Amino acid sequence: EAEPAADSPIPQSEFPLILNSTVEKFLEAMTSSSEYHTRIATGLSRAGSYLPMIRPRFAAAGLPQDLSYLPLIESAFSLKAYSRARAHGMWQFISSTGRHYGLDIGSLVDERRDPERSTDAAVAYLSDLHDQFDDWYLALAAYNSGSGNVRRAIRRSGSRDFWALRRYLPRETRNYVPAFIASVIVAKQPEKYGFSPPVEKPWVFDTIDVPDALDLEFLARESGIPLADLRELNPALRR
Repeated sequence: EAEPAADSPIPQSEFPLILNSTVEKFLEAMTSSSEYHTRIATGLSRAGSYLPMIRPRFAAAGLPQDLSYLPLIESAFSLKAYSRARAHGMWQFISSTGRHYGLDIGSLVDERRDPERSTDAAVAYLSDLHDQFDDWYLALAAYNSGSGNVRRAIRRSGSRDFWALRRYLPRETRNYVPAFIASVIVAKQPEKYGFSPPVEKPWVFDTIDVPDALDLEFLARESGIPLADLRELNPALRR
């Protein structure tokens, strides 16, 4: 795979980046539209807390590490993001897909909001989708709207080229892949596009198994850790 020239607008990446008129429209929107710009800026400001945990998990699975930026367009890296389609968390899993990939989802716990567990589920899901379609653009389209929609678009278009079959996909999915490509281009060279780079923090936490149910207020009092911090560190706990 050829490396981009030093003056190329496309940064080096294991993910297949491309710059065409559609991607350029999203680059323009991210850098000029106040709402979109604000969302990307917010996502980049949060990303530094999670990228040091996410990147090694994609690398260990043999997947492009720049898939780590997917939460930028999914949730702006918010663990508490919630969509109209009832998708939750940083990786925006609906409950059926989350459960399929081993996430505990119930009235007490929702692991779609757990950064580590949901990232492991996202790695497994994206890996399966790439095995299925053998193409990252099609895998991402399926991540957004389901494998069935992508297979239908392949049938109707007679092509496996995302850009050729794109018009046969749901409107949101048509834009999802170019938006992701634009977000990677921005995230890898943020200053060039008027953003502050993520400030990466080491992912270092103690994990302690507790016996049965334990009240967080009791735990906060006994451990000396503020209750707000305990809640922040355990976002999957719903009550």
